[in-house]
Amino acid sequence: MILLVDGHPYHYEMENLCRVFLPYEEIKTVYEKKADTPESETVVYTGIEQQDGQLRLSVRLHMGGQMEKSEQTVPLSVLDEEKEAERLLAVMLFELFAQRCGYRPKWGILTGVRPIKLLRRLAEQMGLEQAIQHFQSGFLVTPQKTKLSAITMDNEQTILCRSRAESYSLYVSIPFCPTRCAYCSFVSQSVDKAVRLMPEYVDLLCKELICTAQVAEELGLNLESVYIGGGTPTTLSPEQLRQLLSTVCTYFPVLSCREFTVEAGRPDTVTPERLQVLKEFGVTRISINPQTMNDNVLENIGRRHTTEQTISAFRLARSMGFDNINMDLIAGLPGDTVSSYRNTLKQVLLLDPESVTVHTLALKRSSRLNQSERDGFSPDAGGASQMLDETAEKLFAAGFEPYYLYRQSRMVGNLENTGWAKPGYYSDYNVYIMDETHTILACGAGAVSKIKDPNSDTLRRIFNFKFPYEYVSRHEEMILRKKQVKELYELFRE
Repeated sequence: MILLVDGHPYHYEMENLCRVFLPYEEIKTVYEKKADTPESETVVYTGIEQQDGQLRLSVRLHMGGQMEKSEQTVPLSVLDEEKEAERLLAVMLFELFAQRCGYRPKWGILTGVRPIKLLRRLAEQMGLEQAIQHFQSGFLVTPQKTKLSAITMDNEQTILCRSRAESYSLYVSIPFCPTRCAYCSFVSQSVDKAVRLMPEYVDLLCKELICTAQVAEELGLNLESVYIGGGTPTTLSPEQLRQLLSTVCTYFPVLSCREFTVEAGRPDTVTPERLQVLKEFGVTRISINPQTMNDNVLENIGRRHTTEQTISAFRLARSMGFDNINMDLIAGLPGDTVSSYRNTLKQVLLLDPESVTVHTLALKRSSRLNQSERDGFSPDAGGASQMLDETAEKLFAAGFEPYYLYRQSRMVGNLENTGWAKPGYYSDYNVYIMDETHTILACGAGAVSKIKDPNSDTLRRIFNFKFPYEYVSRHEEMILRKKQVKELYELFRE
């Protein structure tokens, strides 16, 4: 499709909104008002011009051989209100698409990752009641999603209020998995291909951790949470896990932080030996992530484990004393139906984990599912939406609460990912990373440190090399980048 942008700088938001309704079409953005376009092409025109002392907003949608248009005249003072002209233009475009496509996405015109931050900012500006009303009338979010957002915002506040100016969290990346899932776009390598690289990777990762700990100590920072993710950290051997966790526990004050999470992730990597290492070093929270409890769906997405292995891994962890276990699920997977997803939810609730994180399938550009396996798979937005509705109903009834929420591009149905937990079992790290509350020091391939100015909303990023082989071959360069952390804090303190 072609997006014509005329007289305004809001091309990014207009592109994202077009993707809400046409998620799999390539968008060509042009800035010539009269650009020639084929008759069969989907064309969106968005324009703003000053006329007779007012502002004229225009939107046109040419789709399927039909033309729809909308115009609105507003005072010039709209330009003085932050993002108000952009919002009005987005509402007009949304309404044309909704009329033409016959459905209204539940998050309205919102396309950003962090809707809870937006609702909180609105509540601070205009009060909660008016913010909720504006969320629905101004951004076209449904009452159902607005209620979910308000509850989530209230719940995560219990964690946000614990963060201080000197707070930080630690993230450690283990970019290896037993296999690569069809939907995955993360920088991770299958163990079959990377096994020779793993010992050196762990050695160098420990060196980076030691360097990072020294920087944090010199800056007088206070550790709030530790999260070891990936990838699948439990693809490491028990010996490699012991080496990694020993380094973390020796150089970081983990005994005084509130959360120490390790993603056990794939059930087929959960063994007594690995779990024993996690217990030995005081890990307080683990994830055992089935994604689905239907074997045919597991096969569709390229997972080698079975539902029975998930159940066995969970019971093993329970028997070894793990009393804070999370399970990840994905709504909208290939071959899954509302009925089979219902079975997944039932089996997970029977296991009785402390938290359940429910994702919506996102068809990322670099995923195998998007690149080579779309034939025969048609994403079911309506089905995914019903899955999330039933999830909320069942989890609320079982005593779970939503405590963090975020969204991704190219999600089926433009829906959301939500972390649910029983009271007292929220993951601090998940809230801090999503809200960008304080500094996240990140180590390992593909990791991104986010350095937060304690006196403002300013956030600076320091990127590690993406791929494990780069991380190994250019490690000294990356260690030098960690010194930028101190430089940024010195800049913030000026």
